Amino acid sequence: MVEVAAVRTPRVVARETLPRLAAVFGLAVFALTLTHFLSRHPPSLLIIFGFAVVLLGSLALAIFAYDAAVAVGVLLLAAVRFQPAPTDIVFAVLMVVAYVTGRFSLRRLTAGPLLLTGTFLAFNLVSMLAVRDELRAVQFLGITLYVLIFALWLASSVTDSSIARRITKWYVIGAVVSALLSTLALLVPFPGHDLFTRIGRAEGLFKDPNVFGPFLVPAALIMLEEILTPRLLSWRRSTKMLLFLILALGVLFSYSRAAWLNLVVGLLAMVVVLSFRRGAGRSASRAVALVLVACVALGAVVTFTGSLSFLEQRARVQTYDSGRFAGQDESLKWAVRYPVGIGPGQYETRAHIAAHSLYARALAEEGIPGLIALLVLMLGTLGWAGQNAILGRDTYGVGSAALLGAWCGVLANSFFVDTLHWRHLWLLAALIWAGSARRDSRSPASG
Repeated sequence: MVEVAAVRTPRVVARETLPRLAAVFGLAVFALTLTHFLSRHPPSLLIIFGFAVVLLGSLALAIFAYDAAVAVGVLLLAAVRFQPAPTDIVFAVLMVVAYVTGRFSLRRLTAGPLLLTGTFLAFNLVSMLAVRDELRAVQFLGITLYVLIFALWLASSVTDSSIARRITKWYVIGAVVSALLSTLALLVPFPGHDLFTRIGRAEGLFKDPNVFGPFLVPAALIMLEEILTPRLLSWRRSTKMLLFLILALGVLFSYSRAAWLNLVVGLLAMVVVLSFRRGAGRSASRAVALVLVACVALGAVVTFTGSLSFLEQRARVQTYDSGRFAGQDESLKWAVRYPVGIGPGQYETRAHIAAHSLYARALAEEGIPGLIALLVLMLGTLGWAGQNAILGRDTYGVGSAALLGAWCGVLANSFFVDTLHWRHLWLLAALIWAGSARRDSRSPASG
């Protein structure tokens, strides 16, 4: 009998080769980024020792207790004050270990996220032709590459309810602890309280309240859907309600107008989704009732703590808003002058002000083609989130209404804050992608 050898089609070869090339390229960029960071910021012996401890500890956990390492990485998402952050080290080690041991397989995903993230990265590479600060460009591109690979890895890893529960549980715990400590730090001068409120606003262990506030929003929306339809977390409903209030309080005391918008848009999107589900009237009315109760509770806290005047002041137009918008206006001029963009991370070197819009940054740095690629990625993810919500297809227990609401909030938030390197944004995208890749269109608990 003549044995026929299996034919390796170009498509199979590409699917096996491209991830390896991406991994090699990612490691090279990560090495260059780390070298650049260390050359500009020579670390002390204490920092070197801490880095070594985190790295070796992460490696040991990833090898001997992989699931625990994932939990630690998710928990540390609440602490991103500098880059690379501790969570980045943990997840970088996890991704390498997952790749070596065969746990990282892009075949578990649909083609959409792979194609769209790859296209956006391609425009990032093309835009390198016009950069002024090469080291800054490599550093910035390295972080972009990392967060996108992180999203793809996490999406491919969420394959059952136990994994989804672990990620959701520790994300919510990290967000709640961060919100609680930061809120208390504003009200009670305990030792070290200024670590969480450096500029008189709740900011947790982030470098900006405008990142801290939005970090809490998806957790709050997940808690709200868990209160209405318990399916993933076994906590009592009263406990979930308390956690939701703590998260909402953290968003409020971040005094971030973009975070407030994020939460409001997310809540509205959730109410709309719930209104069209089975038992819609009861679910939507309960959601509205819970939100009203939260508003009353928040109002009482604001009044009791004497924060009303500062809250009113933050709600007004600020003097620095004109500078932000002026910088964003420059994006269109650069896009016309540089069709493929000025290059990754170059916005600040030309505008001399931070990019306070994801879309303005993409337009300036990757040009009109790069902006279109990013919009297709963001709106494509919105489409998958909407499809999951319409079909009642949760992400192995993570509510699709909450994920859709959170993504709508992020899209609105991104008009006023640069969200490209937010780790929790790509965590959210990963959960949506994992939900859209499910084989079954509807889970029993979806309702």
